[in-house]
Amino acid sequence: MNDKVLAELLKETGVILDGHFLLTSGRHSGRFMQCSQLLQYPVQTEAVCKLIAEPFMGMGINTVIGPAMGGIILSYEVARQLGVRAVYTEQFEGQMVLRRGFSIEVGEKVLVVEDAVTTGGSVKKVLDILRKAEANIAGISVMVDRSDVILDFGVPMKALLEMEIESYSPEDCPLCKALVPLQRPKS
Repeated sequence: MNDKVLAELLKETGVILDGHFLLTSGRHSGRFMQCSQLLQYPVQTEAVCKLIAEPFMGMGINTVIGPAMGGIILSYEVARQLGVRAVYTEQFEGQMVLRRGFSIEVGEKVLVVEDAVTTGGSVKKVLDILRKAEANIAGISVMVDRSDVILDFGVPMKALLEMEIESYSPEDCPLCKALVPLQRPKS
């Protein structure tokens, strides 16, 4: 599947939205990636997760981890593709943590997956957990890299699709100035 076909699939499944959106980072954008829309279609999700998993096949991955919410289904399906276990992190009392009996062993080879990255904040929090556990971090694989800068996590990152989607500080947002209603797509 090439970039054009993947982008079309994301539009067809309602992932790519246009409007005025408040991003998790606090910035505003005229385009939003509601990646969870893809996850309601198992066949399409399986195909995309196969692409996420492919660069890491045969690398001895033990575990796939993703941040809740977007990373739960992705980590499960990518892990299924790789034939390994899946876990996820979640927010608890203001911190990103492993809960529900999940743990990472010293030296365990782990792949981090995420639906979309803008600033990389959620991925950084997952990496912090893995580094504290002294895991062997194989890399990061994301569906969409929508950052406007090169993100350096200190480990290889693969993105299926790179999209240039402008984001603005609330003070500089042209959509706010045009009085376009602000949507909170993650609420």
